[in-house]
Amino acid sequence: MFTYPAIDPVALALGPLKIHWYGLMYLVGFVGGWWLGRVRARRPDSGWTVEQVDDLLFYVALGVVLGGRLGYILFYDLGGIVEDPVRLLRVWEGGMSFHGGLIGVLIAMALFARRHGRGFFWIADFVAPLVTVGLFAGRIGNFINAELWGGPASGDLGMRVPCHLAPDLCARVGTAADGLHSVPVHATQLYEAGLEGIALFAILWIYSARPRPPMAVSGLFLLCYGLFRFGVEFVRMPDSHIGYLAFDWFTMGQLLTLPMILFGLILLVIAYSRKT
Repeated sequence: MFTYPAIDPVALALGPLKIHWYGLMYLVGFVGGWWLGRVRARRPDSGWTVEQVDDLLFYVALGVVLGGRLGYILFYDLGGIVEDPVRLLRVWEGGMSFHGGLIGVLIAMALFARRHGRGFFWIADFVAPLVTVGLFAGRIGNFINAELWGGPASGDLGMRVPCHLAPDLCARVGTAADGLHSVPVHATQLYEAGLEGIALFAILWIYSARPRPPMAVSGLFLLCYGLFRFGVEFVRMPDSHIGYLAFDWFTMGQLLTLPMILFGLILLVIAYSRKT
């Protein structure tokens, strides 16, 4: 059993200016993906230049931030934004949707492909392994913010969370004997950081190191991410204002992930059926 270390979400305070860890995690994701993209672009058979990678960073960053925030509002918190519209701008408090960010990145890649006269999947297959850096960093940001916890955990995997940091969690799962911490819960942010970040990066980076048919890398990304996310949702607590959608276990995250698994399979089938 572990106890949450209660990390200060503010990394650096300079007078009224506060730099939050959550925002820095996005910076880590963008810079890490950009650096890996430049590494891949220098390969003789990549078909990319480092200048194109630099240009792509702007498109992807815009797609992630706008799509992630708008997606969270649409899928998870439309009522809360209606009551307090300023929350739309407070991204350092969390509230970013992966599925919304994915839609934003897809639109950004389509615009980039049109500008450079390239096929959409030429962009998507190159970007897919790079996205995992941002996924890892984002989940670490969730952990630092003490948000998106799982349900009660038995055995040694559980983590006790101070109730003053996560009062909603303690109200939903109950408190430990000391009354100051939650009962042990799953640290699902770390599960997702390991699966969607480290494991998915290793799979895609190794798989894409050799020439693959168009759509194959993108399809594998959608399939693996979808399976990882769907599995973790079984132990992750649903948003309190949404709850379970059905069967006392089916969540909004799983609903949004099912199309990813389906499209991932379809892309892989099409990719290898067209291979010559």
